[in-house]
Amino acid sequence: MSTPPTSLKARLRSDLTAAIKDRNKVRSGTIRMVLTAINEAEVAGASAVELSEQQVLDVVIREAKKRREAEEAYAAADRPELAAKERDESAVLADYLPSQLDAAEISEIVARAIADTGAAELGPKGMGKVMGQVTPQTKGKADGAAVAAEVRRQLAG
Repeated sequence: MSTPPTSLKARLRSDLTAAIKDRNKVRSGTIRMVLTAINEAEVAGASAVELSEQQVLDVVIREAKKRREAEEAYAAADRPELAAKERDESAVLADYLPSQLDAAEISEIVARAIADTGAAELGPKGMGKVMGQVTPQTKGKADGAAVAAEVRRQLAG
């Protein structure tokens, strides 16, 4: 049985209704914000389009990244109340993201990519080749900076 192309979007909409009924302001506000970002992505450009499941997921990933970056900025600026708000929103968005890869899984994917591309002989210059192969496998499942750091570490070693 195949899932409809907008199952994540439909899940977001039904979860929004539930959050409103439960009077959960953080959850409903966060889901509203994501649905707005999805709608904006759909109407951007010359004509309106229906986003694919992957494109909807990309919007959620992008919004989650914004929350992480804002949390770090607020924490660095000594604004704990705003950092906590961003952290709460990140927790809501985490429910819609694929499960995150741990360091060992990232290391394994990077090692396989280095072997497949033959980038080991290139050293640090092979970074682009390896990242090109690793990024599609880790997108949304791992922080890009952590993946890049692991690629650098393995190519240097």
